Amino acid sequence: MSRLRSGARIALIVLLAAAVIGGGVTWFLHTYEKVEREIALPPRGEAGYNPLYALKKALQADGLKVESRQRLNLATQKLGAHDTLLILNDPRSMTPVESRRLLEWVAGGGHLLLRTPPESSGNEETSVPILEALGILLTEDSPECEPLQVEGQDHHVEFCNGRRFFFNEVEPELSWGDLQAAYVYARLAHGKGHVDVLADFDFLTNNGNMEGASLLAGASKSGGLRDGPHRALARQVLAPNYGQGTVHLVYAAQMPSLLRTVLTQGWPVWAPLLLALLAWLWLRMQRFGPLRPSPPTERRSLLEHVRASGEHLFRYNRRALLYAAVRNSFLARLRRRDPVAAALTGEAQISAIAERLGISADRIRTALQPPSSHDKPAFRDRISTLIQLRNRI
Repeated sequence: MSRLRSGARIALIVLLAAAVIGGGVTWFLHTYEKVEREIALPPRGEAGYNPLYALKKALQADGLKVESRQRLNLATQKLGAHDTLLILNDPRSMTPVESRRLLEWVAGGGHLLLRTPPESSGNEETSVPILEALGILLTEDSPECEPLQVEGQDHHVEFCNGRRFFFNEVEPELSWGDLQAAYVYARLAHGKGHVDVLADFDFLTNNGNMEGASLLAGASKSGGLRDGPHRALARQVLAPNYGQGTVHLVYAAQMPSLLRTVLTQGWPVWAPLLLALLAWLWLRMQRFGPLRPSPPTERRSLLEHVRASGEHLFRYNRRALLYAAVRNSFLARLRRRDPVAAALTGEAQISAIAERLGISADRIRTALQPPSSHDKPAFRDRISTLIQLRNRI
């Protein structure tokens, strides 16, 4: 009977637990709604270091042959007569020889796109040979952004961070700007080809110029070639040789530093190692307990101990031991300093010592005879004489 009651109790508990779990699942499914959300992931591969990657893919999708490189190398990079070359790098990095060879290629029918260098932080301006050869003069002023309006698109502004320029005895085919605020774009004819000079290439990069995105309230900023005005402007600057040859894109690689990469992406490795190192240092560190008083120093010197021991022997009638020790010390030094006198005995030894030290024989004889145990003055006199003899020998 008790076993039946125990089994019924267990079954009741199981049913109650199942009911609670079922109720919780039903409440969760009824309360929460499954939704999808898109999360923008950071670029990987070439898109992470090539700022012209979006332009490259857009041109390839339009059927053009595109080659992208990090640096300009005219020795290995063969340029065709109708090719297009876009150099995103600072033109100040080009040598005069490279500038001359590029202009010779443009004169044969090529299309070159350049940007002006950013403003110099120093007082002296570094020369730009290729811009000087084209008759381009850089300005130090930084005016406001240049407005851009494309039909059917929101109002845009471009070249907000670019460096503007003027012309020196040259007439451009196309220009954007004026003499008062300087120019942000110009197309110059050079032989059979063209050179396009722009204040900046922000609108061609992957993220684009965010300052030039839609200025309407509530409009979303996409940036880069995702903006219609940027695509239209890119098509215009690439127009001379568009679809006739290869488009060469030379970019400045935007690689993050090794330290930043290790700190941001390598923390699953270095964080546990750092914690393990700190734990090991904590285990190996010296424990400092409460302060303890310094051990007491000795209050008496060795000489004080010897003097106290002698006074103790003298007080308790052990003067014979003190006299014997002083006499043996004298005789030991005599054996080291004058072995001949030490080998003698009796009056012969006393006479030798007296002759050596210049002291009367009676005094030496008295000092070498043990005093009476109760004659304290005689004891002091003999001890004093033996110490003098020892020091003079």
